[in-house]
Amino acid sequence: MFRTRWITPQRIMRRLALVRALVLLLPLLAHPSTAPAADIAPTRITTTNGITVVVLEQHYLPIVEIHALVKAGSAQDPSEKAGLANLVASLLDEGTTTRTSKQLAEQIDFIGGSLEAKASEDFTTASARVLKKDLDIGFTLLSDILMHPVFAKQEFERVRSQIQGEIASDNDDPGHVAMKAFNKLIFPNHPYRWPVNGTDETLGKITLADVQAFHAKEYVPNQVILAIVGDVTVEQATALVQTHFGSWKKGTPQPRSVKKPATIEKKAVQLIEKDLTQSTIVLGHGGISRTNPDFYAVTVMNHILGAGGFSSRLMDSIRDKQGLAYGIMSHYDARAMPGSFWVSLQTRTEATNQAITGVLTEVKAIREAPVTDQELSEAKSFLMGSFPLRLDSTAKLAQVLAQVEFYGLGFEYFSQYPKWIERVTKEDVQRVARQYLDPQHYALVVVGNLAKAKVRH
Repeated sequence: MFRTRWITPQRIMRRLALVRALVLLLPLLAHPSTAPAADIAPTRITTTNGITVVVLEQHYLPIVEIHALVKAGSAQDPSEKAGLANLVASLLDEGTTTRTSKQLAEQIDFIGGSLEAKASEDFTTASARVLKKDLDIGFTLLSDILMHPVFAKQEFERVRSQIQGEIASDNDDPGHVAMKAFNKLIFPNHPYRWPVNGTDETLGKITLADVQAFHAKEYVPNQVILAIVGDVTVEQATALVQTHFGSWKKGTPQPRSVKKPATIEKKAVQLIEKDLTQSTIVLGHGGISRTNPDFYAVTVMNHILGAGGFSSRLMDSIRDKQGLAYGIMSHYDARAMPGSFWVSLQTRTEATNQAITGVLTEVKAIREAPVTDQELSEAKSFLMGSFPLRLDSTAKLAQVLAQVEFYGLGFEYFSQYPKWIERVTKEDVQRVARQYLDPQHYALVVVGNLAKAKVRH
């Protein structure tokens, strides 16, 4: 079973550092098992019961990834029962009508494969990774947990209790506490307000009947994208989908909210007392959707501002010049509906106000003057150079393929992404900075020793 946990800014920083190192080593990492992005040409098929099947043949290694994306995530949770979609996902591999959770685990372990499920805000994914010779059992187990979960009362109580324990643990992490408070400020009365795994209170209100009803309503074939990548032909994949998913009955697609987060009319500040030696700061506001035509310009702009690790302006100013933080980053969380923009850092308590001022200074600066030629060139080079690393395994390819289909980006995404990044100009960067960054109207959360921090913002 795969547990859903928030990705903290610190984890993103570590991953970004690793990616930057790998980009520098990219010529040495070339491997015949990964096709150039421009050569990725999937085949799309729609089954009679409405499953969108995307197949990408890659015959370099005898491995196949079967990745199912169900168009239902925590955004579909009732507000008073946040965490429902995640609880359903967490229970998928806890037993089916024909297999216990132990049998599922034993069967996938016996063939050296993997089987997992997780929920996110906009969708839930379930996937199986197997050798080519075990493809049939991979399809068998994945279809079983998607179509026939049993939702036993005992497993329901155990898994719910386990998630509540994880939430309690998260409440001791100032980064999680700050992000949770921040999302409440910028997403009032919006589906993105709550953590994917809910809260202790909302989980306690979820019943077994709620889980069963959510699955029956949302887990229908015409809400599923099935990405199949690896050593399999389109004909083989199509036949296996028909054999294992053909009996899945169509359902009625559920209406989806497309509302934008409320605009922050004035600064919204929340100060949370914790006896710590550092202040955890999150500052930001509403962001963009993944389908926003300015997504690529925003990506370049944000890389220069704070997503570019040690080469970003925030890192240069806040860490290197002022010595206020070990790490700082900015992030645009682009989702089906407009997500959020935020800057996150930890600083010594007495420097809290100086750090906040420093962040706002950099946000204003990138709005007011064009970035330099060097900044633009380095940002675009990194984004284009790191793109293949997102596609360097069957698992990553299947995940990206499913999301490309989900967001309607088109298969030209794989060949055009570098060109879309390359087209971004200094004028584009300044334009989107002015449009999508607001140093006057924002939400600010500070977690720490408030008496010492003396927050003035």
